[in-house]
Amino acid sequence: MSKTLKTCFTSSLIFAAALTLSIGLPMGHDVAWAKEKVKVLYHVDGKDIATATYALALINKHIEAEGGPDNIDVKLIVHGPALELFKEESVDPELKAKLKAAMDKGADAEMCQVSMKLFGTPLEKLVAGFQPTEHPVAVKRIADLQQQGYIYIKP
Repeated sequence: MSKTLKTCFTSSLIFAAALTLSIGLPMGHDVAWAKEKVKVLYHVDGKDIATATYALALINKHIEAEGGPDNIDVKLIVHGPALELFKEESVDPELKAKLKAAMDKGADAEMCQVSMKLFGTPLEKLVAGFQPTEHPVAVKRIADLQQQGYIYIKP
């Protein structure tokens, strides 16, 4: 093979390798882009204890599946009749344990401000760890989180 042909062949290989690498990442992004946290929103609004317990089991498994809280940002938004399930005085022990485990792993639990007013249940009467939703209306908060790129899951 001539020297010119070898140079041309080598240049072609370098170009092909560079092209292959550039296809894998969008322009202007580096490798850190691929390590962005997964953002997930879990929505619980019904009074079925089995569904709420299942949702919390999913949250715990999801955090583990993503490799821990460094890789996932989880928001649990609770409103409506589901509020009744999270009253400190009457909460199911399994539900409470799964909620605590999820929060210990970094999940944020938010309770709808309007629901707290409608059900006459202030934050202090709920299981510890809940925060009021950033917007008084939970569905508005859910929509805002979806606009911010949170993936919506409703068990």
